[in-house]
Amino acid sequence: MKKGFVYLVGAGPGRADLITVRGAEVISLADCIIYDRLANPALLRFASSDAEIIHVPKRDGTGLFTQPEINKLLLEKAFSGKTIVRLKGGDPCIFGRCSEELAVLAGAGIDFEVVPGVTAAIAAADYTGIILTDREYSSQVVFVTGQEAPEKKQSNIDWNLLAKFAGTIVFYMAVGKLTSVAEQLIENGMSSETPVALIADATLPTQRMVRAPLSRISDTCKHEKIEPPAIVVIGTAADSDARLNWFIKKPLFGKSIIITRDEQGNAEFAAKIITQGGNPIEFPTMKIKPLMHSNKFLRALSKITEYDWIIFTSSNGVKLFFEALHSLGKDARVFASAKVAAIGPKTSEKLNEFGIRTDFVPSVFTSKELGLQLINCANLQNKNILTLRSELATDELIELLGQAGATVNNVALYTAITNKCPTKSLEEKISKDRVDWLTFVSPFAVKAFFEQIPREIVKNSNIRVASIGPVTTEQLRKLDVKVNVTAKEHTIDGLLSAIEASL
Repeated sequence: MKKGFVYLVGAGPGRADLITVRGAEVISLADCIIYDRLANPALLRFASSDAEIIHVPKRDGTGLFTQPEINKLLLEKAFSGKTIVRLKGGDPCIFGRCSEELAVLAGAGIDFEVVPGVTAAIAAADYTGIILTDREYSSQVVFVTGQEAPEKKQSNIDWNLLAKFAGTIVFYMAVGKLTSVAEQLIENGMSSETPVALIADATLPTQRMVRAPLSRISDTCKHEKIEPPAIVVIGTAADSDARLNWFIKKPLFGKSIIITRDEQGNAEFAAKIITQGGNPIEFPTMKIKPLMHSNKFLRALSKITEYDWIIFTSSNGVKLFFEALHSLGKDARVFASAKVAAIGPKTSEKLNEFGIRTDFVPSVFTSKELGLQLINCANLQNKNILTLRSELATDELIELLGQAGATVNNVALYTAITNKCPTKSLEEKISKDRVDWLTFVSPFAVKAFFEQIPREIVKNSNIRVASIGPVTTEQLRKLDVKVNVTAKEHTIDGLLSAIEASL
């Protein structure tokens, strides 16, 4: 029987985009992904659509899966000939029980590769401005576990050495044992006033840091209700310059933002929110349904050289159009001498990816302004225009172009259909004021969202509502939903800028 191959991959400290390039690469190759509690589920986006996904949460040695059960699962999948990714939080070889899993694989003659990850200690320090090593105060650093194997008869931790350690001490998994850790260090000679910093949820928008002297850190953390996962930093490094704590200065730090596009659109939107320190809550209200197999589209494509202007009004439309071209064995040469207009810079950028440079982009990114500004800068009398849009788009653009004397063929490339989502968790978060912003980028998203979430829950909460533009805002007002912010630039970036400006 052909044996499989196992990759032990470090998932990083929490934030999904801190995975290594190699880690993301092997996730995409896997037939089976076995991931633990501290691995961000967002990393599963790298996985192939047919990969088997198995969640094996365990905590403090107990839980849904014990370590022997995970070892058995690894062998079972490997002996079935599969390529397996064992996805472990942080770095697999730093307090990750990696040696136990590797020993099982090696003993069974199964080949493996270890892919390093960003370990929590490094990430927690970097994301709070704590410098673990410095020429002035710390030329050495030590990592210590706060959770030794329960079956061990004697501790391997040298408390006497740690108490006198002239450097930085970092404890993993020690939140529940802070009192004991502090007592051991003080009893062995460490000053009770030694600076301590505890960082919870490192690299995530929920990141929190608590500082106190060694003798008071346990009580302080209890008062602040700090829970695992967390890292404890002890020593001069913990008393870092507050100006270096860069992550909490991000414009959206700690803000929870509901995003309501389709799954792919939400993923792109979420990445931007995370970059700004925010916490995206994905609620995909819709699915994009391609319509390029319609007779109308195929007829328009066969006569595309007859058009003077071709107009795209979304990045989705551009992507789907070129996918259809490729499937028909055609490429950008079909545009011939036609001029190309795009509703905004993002649509123009997407066209550029396929080798098409736009001839016109309006200064205001709406269908109405696209029509008005194109009329003002070009003679459209007796011109043939092909508009490639969503089936749900309004007729305003078509009417304006027609009034200018153009003959318009409006072809729907796609439509949107409502995507039903689980609602209980989101309703609870909104009603308990655990969400800061609710965002919409289209009238259809508004409609699909409120078909699933009662308006009263939103109206009776402190959540703020942000709209990408006037058409979407008008749809919200029709439903009697208060709009706090409407983006001046009708793009995702413009929407986020509007939110940031209102804070």
